[in-house]
Amino acid sequence: MQATIFLMLGTWEIIAIVAVILLLFGGAKIPELMRGLGKGVKEFKNAQKEVEDAINGEPEAETKAAKPQQTTETKAPETKTE
Repeated sequence: MQATIFLMLGTWEIIAIVAVILLLFGGAKIPELMRGLGKGVKEFKNAQKEVEDAINGEPEAETKAAKPQQTTETKAPETKTE
């Protein structure tokens, strides 16, 4: 039912909403807000996938679980020669 309300908005209503958003946040702030919204959606989708994998009993992807390997090699300190 709530989705039908959004679909009933006309062109002038959408233009008015966009104008109010521009007045409230300014043109320079909107890309930053959209970037944050995109990151939030991405985080939500990742969490949703993790929950689905946990429910299905599938192990997490190896790329997430893999830790960077530490090397035991040590480098000698550099000395300046003049």
